[in-house]
Amino acid sequence: MDSKRRNLMQIKFDDKGLVPAVVQDIHTGEVLMLAYMNADALERTWQTRESHFWSRSRQELWHKGETSGNIQLVGEIRLDCDQDAVLLKVDPAGPACHTGNHCCFYQRLEEQDGELCLIETEDLIRSDEQKPESSDFSLDDLYSVICQRRDHPSESSYTARLLAEGEDEIIKKVGEEAVEVILAAKSQGDQRLVEEVADLAYHVLVLLASHGVTPGDILTELTRRHQK
Repeated sequence: MDSKRRNLMQIKFDDKGLVPAVVQDIHTGEVLMLAYMNADALERTWQTRESHFWSRSRQELWHKGETSGNIQLVGEIRLDCDQDAVLLKVDPAGPACHTGNHCCFYQRLEEQDGELCLIETEDLIRSDEQKPESSDFSLDDLYSVICQRRDHPSESSYTARLLAEGEDEIIKKVGEEAVEVILAAKSQGDQRLVEEVADLAYHVLVLLASHGVTPGDILTELTRRHQK
């Protein structure tokens, strides 16, 4: 047994030889996904600096992004205080979730009509559909993406599903996000305010796209008011 393997024995793998691995965006700190690693997956991750996991459903090693291209370049590997969980800090090349969402944690637990239920969310900053490829990304670019989802819908797209649900559902989401903005402004800090305003802006653009109204139309109206 080589020295690397001996050192791995310090990690507390479970009775199936697995340890949970939390994957975090090294730039934003966002938690992207949770997977499992065995000793081989951890060694390969260390050697290649790309994330490898153990698939419990397929019972085999898998290299994240091998088929999709959405690899994760590993900048740092950490263990928790009990040495029974791994943290990978990665630079993701694409969505972490197999559904196409930027991260796997896109469902939020909420109470509706006295019952707990899961609500799918669309976070502008964290969603791959709106994730900017460069610093030149604009609201016009986001609106263009929304229109593409409207005109060429797919089942994996939250945007397409929201548009398909119709105007009432879109308006409901705009109202919910407006309330979230207010709550963030009152007590949740500036970063949370930025996140909630981003959510609101996204849903407003979806509403505009559903009516065929463009951001340019809004800018024209603001310009008209400014010139008064």
